Amino acid sequence: MDLIPQQSSERPKHYCGVFGVFGNERASQLAYYGLYALQHRGQESAGIVASDSEGNFTFHKGMGLVSRVFNEEALDSLKGDRAIGHTRYSTTGGSHLTNAQPLIVDCARGKIAIGHNGNLTNASALREELEAEGSIFQTTADSEIILHLMARPAPGDNDIIAALKQALNRIEGAYSLTILTDEALIGVRDPLGFRPLSIAKYEGGYVLASETCAFDLIQAEFIRDVEPGEMVIIDKNGLRSIRAFPKQEKEAFCVFEYVYFARPDSVISDRNVYQARVEMGRQLARENPIEADIVAPVPDSGNCAALGYSLESGIPYEMVFVRNHYIGRSFMQPSQLIRDFNVRVKLNLVKDLVKGKRVIIVDDSIVRGTTAKARVNTLKEAGAKEVHVLVSCPPHRHPCVYGIDFPDKNKLMANNYSHQEMCDYLNADSLGYLSEDGMVQSVHRPRSSLCMACYTGKYPVAFDPDLDKEVMERRRNRVHLIS
Repeated sequence: MDLIPQQSSERPKHYCGVFGVFGNERASQLAYYGLYALQHRGQESAGIVASDSEGNFTFHKGMGLVSRVFNEEALDSLKGDRAIGHTRYSTTGGSHLTNAQPLIVDCARGKIAIGHNGNLTNASALREELEAEGSIFQTTADSEIILHLMARPAPGDNDIIAALKQALNRIEGAYSLTILTDEALIGVRDPLGFRPLSIAKYEGGYVLASETCAFDLIQAEFIRDVEPGEMVIIDKNGLRSIRAFPKQEKEAFCVFEYVYFARPDSVISDRNVYQARVEMGRQLARENPIEADIVAPVPDSGNCAALGYSLESGIPYEMVFVRNHYIGRSFMQPSQLIRDFNVRVKLNLVKDLVKGKRVIIVDDSIVRGTTAKARVNTLKEAGAKEVHVLVSCPPHRHPCVYGIDFPDKNKLMANNYSHQEMCDYLNADSLGYLSEDGMVQSVHRPRSSLCMACYTGKYPVAFDPDLDKEVMERRRNRVHLIS
């Protein structure tokens, strides 16, 4: 039975990576290296905005990977001792060059550039309000809303920090921001801290990044994470911090950073991601003991959890899938000539390792199930005696509204079918998930500090999907009338 319609991609997409530098004449080069380290967070577009002490802004951005967007000539054109960079996967707004970040505006307060990691849950309503007041948007990205709000007059104060605080008090949802002004580099996290953002020192200046692996590449000295609701301002006087919001009773850090998104060499809230994933695998073995001959990961995101399962269970670890790291878009569409082309071109099976064996395969998540089914079938066609599928997080039953492209409920396998129906669809001998408690225990953080909405359906920031649909419909109707 074909439970879930065939889709172009099973793997959840990343959101974005942000990077900022202040106080180094090679700021644009450092931003390039920072984005290179953050490439896993977005592969659709990349951009860098640089500025000098006179407030002159230069920028370069393009579609594709960081290494393709930038060359030596482009980086040499980005002058100044401060810069912000962004690598993007579109969560709102289409995959077009106009939506590539950082975005820049020139207003009464001077030039402002912004890089945004996250998703605003009230973006449609705010955009409609601003358009009704005469704002003209150049992009369809929700990040531009923040710039428009910052450009508005602030009651009794024309200071850019006051304008930013005014804007932050209007937006809702998930965001980590890097902002470049005529005088400063600013980093901000939303009040609940959905997205990561960290600070480091580098040769007398400062660096901001979505993940600490970017600091490692340039050998910057990690200082600390930006706190939820905190605004850090870096200028010629150094670094200072202000609270943009009152202290919240809880936090809502996206637990899927630990499960899948963050690089395993990054550290988040004093917890190494690699170690967290290995512990998820160990806990998976405690909760789902299976008699098998080998444990195999789905590369690369399943590597650590599969290792943890092997260490805890004593079952040998084997890399039965070999990943092709050099995949681009084929000029030919897959056809019946190569069945399951999209699956096989990414991962090829070492058949001799699985023939006649009882195999456990470990993955970080199963969203729609189509790719997992193809892998199970490939293993059985190669002669695997049994195939057991284990997942190092709980079942995804709810969409994400904070910046991950988990689809709507009717496209999530675990939301629509029973455990046995899913197992039958995958053609697996068994199917097991890590429990919510096991996942929380593995990351060494209190449950109250994590966003687990895609598993539990409990959304830390309220949103009204029906209202959002109404706003979008009104906008479509206006466009239709004009055309």
